[in-house]
Amino acid sequence: MRAILMAAGMGTRLRPLTENTPKSLIEVNGMSLLERQIINLKEIGIDEIIVLTGYLHEKFDEIVKKYDLIKVINDKYNVYNNIYTMYLVRQYLKDTFVIDADNYITRNFLPKSKPNTSIYYSACKENIEGEWILKYDDNDRIFGVDIGKKGDNPSYIMSGASFWTEKDGELIARKVEGAINKGDFRDLYWDSIAVDNLEHMEVHIEKIQSNDIFEIDSLQDLAYLKNELKL
Repeated sequence: MRAILMAAGMGTRLRPLTENTPKSLIEVNGMSLLERQIINLKEIGIDEIIVLTGYLHEKFDEIVKKYDLIKVINDKYNVYNNIYTMYLVRQYLKDTFVIDADNYITRNFLPKSKPNTSIYYSACKENIEGEWILKYDDNDRIFGVDIGKKGDNPSYIMSGASFWTEKDGELIARKVEGAINKGDFRDLYWDSIAVDNLEHMEVHIEKIQSNDIFEIDSLQDLAYLKNELKL
């Protein structure tokens, strides 16, 4: 198994904190978001870790050296959405964890043994407006997503952590490559490719605790996390 950490974005909603620091290198409780994820991966025996950088990519060099990471640079981070980022590492998308590097993980929910199917790790959240809500059957197999609306009840959402088997990873890689080759991909996300092909894959929901993972996309998200952690 290996892991891809998605860390190319500019983090504009976290300014001024991200004016000179990529958002995944922002420290919370004495450690950067990225390093906390790396440690979790090392704990379950993952040594091949690819960090996808873009904005201020040189800022990652110290942590890349410290943990012997594979660094990939997306020099079009400010032009395209993250489908192009995934395109650059599509060859690694086999038996692979994919984690958004701007997530703060409080508990290491990643398994030490290889999952039998592809997985979206999903936390039930209360404020889900604009979030991707996972739709799944009685066997926990995911068959679609809804977009959360204001006032919706708490639901299990796409939380920025997943695992892809060799078979499903290869399918996504082919579909991503096909979308890039067509040329009309500026506003596409790689997750959209995965969702559009759920019927051709076996992807299950793995429910985690609501406070296991927090997306840090804005100053408000950061303030909320610090309040939850009582920092």
